This record gives sequence, structure tokens and C-alpha cells, in this order.
Amino acid sequence: MSEFTHFNRHGEAVMVDVGEKKETKREAVAEGRITMSRECFEKVKDGTMGKGDVLAVARIAGIMGAKRTSDLIPLCHILNLTKVEIQFSLEEESCAVQAVCTVKTTGKTGVEMEALTGVTISLLTIYDMCKAVDKAMELGDIHLCRKSGGKSGDFVRP
Repeated sequence: MSEFTHFNRHGEAVMVDVGEKKETKREAVAEGRITMSRECFEKVKDGTMGKGDVLAVARIAGIMGAKRTSDLIPLCHILNLTKVEIQFSLEEESCAVQAVCTVKTTGKTGVEMEALTGVTISLLTIYDMCKAVDKAMELGDIHLCRKSGGKSGDFVRP
């Protein structure tokens, strides 16, 4: 069996023991996007959606989601995050909002899941706040862009 596994010798699910690992600076960046109708996009862009400032609420939701990752993903370690940042870009031509989540910590395990959770929750919040205008919105292209720190070293998505 590999050194790090989520199963014990009996095949039962377990949380990986990271107690002997060294603390290192960790960072992960994930991104994704949500596409929507032109009408919906314009309301998000102009800040005229009936439920309020969509991107401000989605930013807070994404930060909260990253902080609560261990409550949502089984066997995920509780981490003391030192930074969570959500940035949005409006893609006029495709009527899409791109979300990028950056997460940092100094710890014994990485923050990839926190970055992916943060970006996903921010996109889901955009959907929730806009669904009265466009139920056909589509979330997609959610992926890890890069990560640094830890035993496995750096990763940059090709």
C-alpha cells in the first residue's frame, strides 16, 4: 500500500495521518466559470440583480466555503487558512463569469480542496442569486490551476 491512503489494512475509510509531516507554506489556485444569458450577465455586470450585489455575496460565500471544506469533504483535514481570496472576471463575449480562488496556509497538508471548494461555492452562489432570471446557467471548467508546497512539490496545470 502507498504511504498515504484513505483506507486502512482492512479496507476501511480513514483520515490520512499527517502527524509526522513537516509544516511547509502551501498555496493552491483553482478556477471555474459560469455562463448565462445576456440578460442575466448584464444584470450581474450592472449590479441590478433583484437579490443584490451578486459578486460581493458570491465572494463571501466562496471564502466561507473554503474555510468549511473539512465539513463538506469526508476525510479532509481541518486547516488553519492564512488567506482565501476570490476574484471574478466578466467575460463579455461569452456572457460568463470566471472565478479564481487562491488559498494559502502553513501546514502539513495542502489546500487544493479548499481552493476547489471556494471556487465552486462562489459559482453556485452566483447561480442561486440569478436563477430567477436564468435557470439554464451552466457551471464548468472547474479545475486546479496550480499548487505549491509539500512533499509532492509544485504543480502547474498544463
